[in-house]
Amino acid sequence: MRGSRTGSGAGTTPDSRGGSSGTPSEHLGGAHLGVPQPRPTDRFAELLVAVLSGQRPVHAMLRHSAGQAYDELIRLAERGPLRTRGARPVVRDIGWFVPREGAIEAFARIGAGDRLRAMAFRLERGRDLRWRCTAVELGGPR
Repeated sequence: MRGSRTGSGAGTTPDSRGGSSGTPSEHLGGAHLGVPQPRPTDRFAELLVAVLSGQRPVHAMLRHSAGQAYDELIRLAERGPLRTRGARPVVRDIGWFVPREGAIEAFARIGAGDRLRAMAFRLERGRDLRWRCTAVELGGPR
């Protein structure tokens, strides 16, 4: 089981710096149907880990990215920064900040065995109301 998913404010609604109200899933685009909806941060973190670990091809992010993010993903994926010989990398924790409506800056802790990596990414909602990754960075091993 993965670790808890947290947002700014330790799992509560993103704080006043993001100017949000409502639950994290409502603010991040989830429908309020009584059933928890996956947040876009969760879906994108899992997809990015799959691409950067070689489990999925980089073109899987083509329709989920915009601007320079896809070019950066190509460069990162060529190096295979999350490829491991042992334990498969998993998302252990996610946090986010909402700098403005329609934008989310997120981080994820990625674990593989005893290794821990940091990944940061930015999501922006387009006119079609779909979230796309517009930036991605990966920190070194610890």
